Amino acid sequence: MSDADLVQRLRDGDEAAFAEVFEAHHTMLVRLASAYVKSASAAEEIAQDTWVAVMGALGSFEGRSSLKTWIARIAINRAKTRAERDGRQVPLEDEEPSSVDSSRFVFGFFRRPPATWDETPEALLSRRQVREAIEKCLESLPDAQRAVVTLRDMEGWSSEEVCNALDVSESNQRVLLHRGRGRLRAALESALEGNR
Repeated sequence: MSDADLVQRLRDGDEAAFAEVFEAHHTMLVRLASAYVKSASAAEEIAQDTWVAVMGALGSFEGRSSLKTWIARIAINRAKTRAERDGRQVPLEDEEPSSVDSSRFVFGFFRRPPATWDETPEALLSRRQVREAIEKCLESLPDAQRAVVTLRDMEGWSSEEVCNALDVSESNQRVLLHRGRGRLRAALESALEGNR
């Protein structure tokens, strides 16, 4: 189905069309927002705000870009605004306190025993440390590099789609991607060397 047909269905209030678009793009919006804000809850909130904005602005969609790119652009603008606002505030406490899911236990025992590990605890620890090193490096990237790497490498977008969504030139997108990937590669190499 073409974007024009899908947009018309959305304008007509077709819930199935919205569910289709939501399913196709929501995870990408959360991941994209995560490139600008630090907490998962803020990224989810931005994605939800984006959907509200999308539905309110359908009348202004002109089809000059793909629907996916248009939705991503709205999310990027909201994420940048939120990141700027959050940068001026000092959090008083952690937004996501860790807790144990008590529904997994009965009288102090597992309801269902946890799955057995096929790998050694050392291998699992090593993999977790590498993933954490990559995530930490990704968080430390400048916003533009983080957004390009997220869209290209995590979401699988084409360079043209990234350029349209982020409003950058093709050459700038290539430079941002190259620099971001270089930093991630260095972080991965460092983490792997530290685990030997």
